[in-house]
Amino acid sequence: MGTRAWLRRRRWRREESFEVSRWLFLRALGVIHLGAFLSLRPQVLGLVGERGILPVQEYLQRVRGLFPGWKQRLQVAPTLFWIDASDETLTWACRAGIMASCLLSLGLLPLPALMVLWALYLSFVVVGREFLRFQWDALLLETTALSTLIAPPTLRLRLGAHRPAARGALWLLRFLAFRLMFSSGAVKLRSGDRSWRRLTALEHHYETQPLPPWTAWFAHQAPRSLHKTATATTFIQELVAPLGMLGPRPFRRAAGVSTVGLQALISATGNYGFFNALTAALTLPLLDDACFPRALAARAKPRKPRRHSLLAGGARVAANAFFLLSGVVPLALTVSERASTRRSMGRVLDLLAPLHLANPYGLFAVMTTRRPEVILEGSGDGETWRPYELKWKPGDVHQRPRFVTPLHMPRLDWLMWFAALDPIRGYRWVTNLMTRLLEGSPPVLRLFGHNPFPGRPPRLMRASLYDYRFTNRYQRRHEGAWWEREELGPYLPYVLTRRDAGRDRPLV
Repeated sequence: MGTRAWLRRRRWRREESFEVSRWLFLRALGVIHLGAFLSLRPQVLGLVGERGILPVQEYLQRVRGLFPGWKQRLQVAPTLFWIDASDETLTWACRAGIMASCLLSLGLLPLPALMVLWALYLSFVVVGREFLRFQWDALLLETTALSTLIAPPTLRLRLGAHRPAARGALWLLRFLAFRLMFSSGAVKLRSGDRSWRRLTALEHHYETQPLPPWTAWFAHQAPRSLHKTATATTFIQELVAPLGMLGPRPFRRAAGVSTVGLQALISATGNYGFFNALTAALTLPLLDDACFPRALAARAKPRKPRRHSLLAGGARVAANAFFLLSGVVPLALTVSERASTRRSMGRVLDLLAPLHLANPYGLFAVMTTRRPEVILEGSGDGETWRPYELKWKPGDVHQRPRFVTPLHMPRLDWLMWFAALDPIRGYRWVTNLMTRLLEGSPPVLRLFGHNPFPGRPPRLMRASLYDYRFTNRYQRRHEGAWWEREELGPYLPYVLTRRDAGRDRPLV
């Protein structure tokens, strides 16, 4: 390469600006937070309220009994709800999250809004336990924390009115997007799952994913060759394309297009709440202003950077170094083959886990090839049993699978899928759920599509396990059914009565 060409390339890199992508990314993050809090608000009391499935107050009381000192309690459960965990406080915390989300999406007080959103959402993740321990909840927290490094400390977020976004912070956001995508492909290979290695995973995925919409039924009917091609393409999009996220502009563009395309396809055949939108938003820091329309880029010409004080510069370097090392730990844990390295990285990750500043990622490492479903039924006489149908989870075989409202995450529907796959872990909270139904708890009943016992709660409750499969084209045309199912037996080895709804049995 000649000297002039090298100088032109260096000048081009220095002139790269990311003001439009910062402006769009922070607003998009505000919209995603808005969807998350709007989704949580009608569910929170049924999940963790005073008459919910896993009450917050009883959980915090248990932590208080195990750890007498405040320092230990905050290390185990860093949540604002130590101050108060009443239903009114839970509701107002959701409202505060909605207001902070609106401020960020409108570009008002971006830095304070991000700090408030991180603190509130972390508080809910801690006390929500099983209901808020999904990878996208951790991803939202980590993204929000990193975004504070690029948010200008101003009253209003405007194009061309702020100092340039720190390149180190932008690179950390790209590194997060890289870790998310690359880890998703790496865990599939590390698991040794035969369906991924033989490229047959998508022959089962559309049918066995947590909340399939009606489009998944049609995707499931596709030829085997198409499923194999799509599985191979997934590996390319998750293992090869993410490498471009850390490269120069053309590679970053290609990686961004690949990632957004994959998320669009996943959204078209599955219900994953705000996860797909958040992953797509993480591709915005890959794009410099030249990727956007000229009219928009012209408005985004940043002000000249100024020199920072030694203290401010040192703080920025320290923050970038901390987040970089924190991000390397889960990535090393995912790709390393050495047991000693994995143990060391695991211990470091345990220290970071309470605040969710660095998280391991990787969905569907092992593809489920069958679909067990837990069906809850109540009875007043022990002979006639009526099912409690959730809004989004498969139940009635003739009910068309539905799309969930964009950005909405139906927590109970999702966790019922996990409970069917792992009865031992699901035993405690499923029993609590049945107890609340025997009590006729209004916030819990609102989580269901309808109440089969509107007059008074049932006297008995049971949980059965069924195997669900998509019907074929002939069955769909002649029987009108989307699913066919076979009873596998009881999920719980006993029937619950109203006596079991007493407060003498711990709910935590």
